[in-house]
Amino acid sequence: MKTIDLSAISFEPLTIDNWNGFTHLFGEKGACGNCWCMYHRLSKSAFNEGKVNNGNRNAMHKLVSSDRPAGILAFYEGQAIGWCALAPREDFLKLENSRVHKRIDDQPVWSIPCFFIDKKYRRMGISVALLKGVINYARTKGIKILEAYPTIPTQPSFPDSFVWVGLYKSFERAGFRIVDRKSKNRPMVRYYT
Repeated sequence: MKTIDLSAISFEPLTIDNWNGFTHLFGEKGACGNCWCMYHRLSKSAFNEGKVNNGNRNAMHKLVSSDRPAGILAFYEGQAIGWCALAPREDFLKLENSRVHKRIDDQPVWSIPCFFIDKKYRRMGISVALLKGVINYARTKGIKILEAYPTIPTQPSFPDSFVWVGLYKSFERAGFRIVDRKSKNRPMVRYYT
């Protein structure tokens, strides 16, 4: 199995300057099913419409072009190998409307609703390294609370496509703690910077 030096990974917020790295990482399928990390940001109908004719890709490009926060890229040897969505919770329409992951207080939080790791770099600790990079980024930007909604697998083997919200064990290893357990397998976790 291939290994990498996790200390050699760098982290950058997605901008127009590194857009090509993002599109290369997401590939022709937009990570999965032409999502382009727009699933949580749009209504169901708008998201489904965006799955054709590059609609979701264009929506993400527009978001990034307007200098709005979208997420953090992990780079290794000049190539984007990982992605973590990161923005104020109110930017994620589906979270704001969620019955399971309702706000637990009125604190301003930044949410981490999804991940995407290059297939060649999975199961190497990239998710934990990426979360630590997000924590460091949050500290530099004065972001006080990070919140996420990872999965706790119910079976020993879990298809990669089902863990796009992240695995709880990765968040736990990065220092996140459960703050709400309305969902048995999808707890709400937070990190207070």
